[in-house]
Amino acid sequence: MRPVLFWVWSSPVPTHDFFVLLGALAGVAVFVHEARRRHMLDERLLWVLGGSLVCGAVAARLSALWRYTALAPDPSLVEFVTRGGRSILGGLAGAYAGALVTKRLLGYPRPTGDVFAPAVALAMAIGRWGCFFTELPGTPTTLPWAVRFDGVPRHPSFLYESAFQAAMFCGLWWWGRPHVRVPGDLFKIYLLAYAIFRFLVEFVRGNDVVWAGLTRPQLFLIPATAALAVYFASRRVRGDDAALALHAGQP
Repeated sequence: MRPVLFWVWSSPVPTHDFFVLLGALAGVAVFVHEARRRHMLDERLLWVLGGSLVCGAVAARLSALWRYTALAPDPSLVEFVTRGGRSILGGLAGAYAGALVTKRLLGYPRPTGDVFAPAVALAMAIGRWGCFFTELPGTPTTLPWAVRFDGVPRHPSFLYESAFQAAMFCGLWWWGRPHVRVPGDLFKIYLLAYAIFRFLVEFVRGNDVVWAGLTRPQLFLIPATAALAVYFASRRVRGDDAALALHAGQP
């Protein structure tokens, strides 16, 4: 493991935080580029982005609170804030809620999912490298691409996810943008694909099994995946025209 990536004079630069920040900056750059291309970029949209980032960061940290309190021998608020860990799924849920609430407060009418989708995928592809360098990567395996962090060959589950997110970014960027008809659906497609992938990769992540052979993330992903699947199934029954009608009159 490599908790410190490099030093700036006498100050350490944490590996995980560096890649998370790098991913966030890349995601923001893609967001701004795509918003400008769609002629959506204005002050209100930047407030939506800010609300999403803040709520996502807070939710990512708070959703890891249960794990910190369960594992820390002497839990403290200061240590939790500085070293308490984060949850990607909690961060995604918080960012989604933050964008919705900010749009409601501002009275922002336009769907923003198509702008967020490629930005989030790229940010995740980069950020997961921070997890790879600082956490146990997965369950033991004999596969030739296994990695050794503690002397045991393990699945590089974070690299699996980084590769998946990079592929999603490419797919959303070059295929999704010109082909998705319903405004905002690009992000829902991304969420459904990620939910399915994350459910499967959990089997080699090494997270604690809590019920019926499933981990906590998997138990969260089952209803989330079902809700998204129902949305797209109902869309298919009604047809795209009905879904497009929901956005009639929006600029």
